[in-house]
Amino acid sequence: MDLVHFGAVQPYRRPVLSADPAKAAQTEARTAFIAALTGGPIEQEALWHEALTHGSMGEARDYQRLEFLGDRVLGLAIAEWLHEQSDAAEGKLSQRLNALVSRETCAGVARALGVAPHIRLGKQARDDGAAGSDNILGDVMEALIGALFVERGFGAARAFVRRAWDAPMSGGTGQSKHPKAALQEWAAGNRRRPPEYALISRAGPDHAAVFTVRVSVHGVGEAEAAGPSKQEAETRAARDFMARFG
Repeated sequence: MDLVHFGAVQPYRRPVLSADPAKAAQTEARTAFIAALTGGPIEQEALWHEALTHGSMGEARDYQRLEFLGDRVLGLAIAEWLHEQSDAAEGKLSQRLNALVSRETCAGVARALGVAPHIRLGKQARDDGAAGSDNILGDVMEALIGALFVERGFGAARAFVRRAWDAPMSGGTGQSKHPKAALQEWAAGNRRRPPEYALISRAGPDHAAVFTVRVSVHGVGEAEAAGPSKQEAETRAARDFMARFG
């Protein structure tokens, strides 16, 4: 199995030619970061450049294609890991898989690895706080996995995922029922109408949108929550509702 080391690997450095010393330094820092993150020197600089490039840069290629690929590689790596670790039924495995590959979990892993400062964002997007967006961090995390798969194959991508996802996997992410499913069952068990979700507002630019959602159960009460996507806001609202009324 390929070994991946974070932190202990000496940064890979190579001469970077640029008329702008600041940009040259940023490029070298990104190269060193990727080499340390993945456990070895990079071979295809353009590939990793693409994985860290947001659409706001206005370049011909951004991270979306690699994100598409990385999402599938991550899903397979996690599914294999869960199957290897647990004798649980398919439903329980799916529950954990969905939680472990969710945008929220991917963003959390990206934050833990220090990815945010290395994302290439347009000035307006960076000023708007896009580097802290769950959507963007999650997408870039998947794009990096996609780039690793392209450059070094599934074995290296699997080893990386198992190191990077060790905390959420060992911490039991996804073992508890999803808040929306728990609320649905609670309402049915208490002979209440199904919960109703309503979008209250959507604010901010597309790359850093904030959705506010209200969930209500007739005759019981309601709860509101905000999130970087409508789905995440609904999840948080359901969790808050259960904490208050469940």
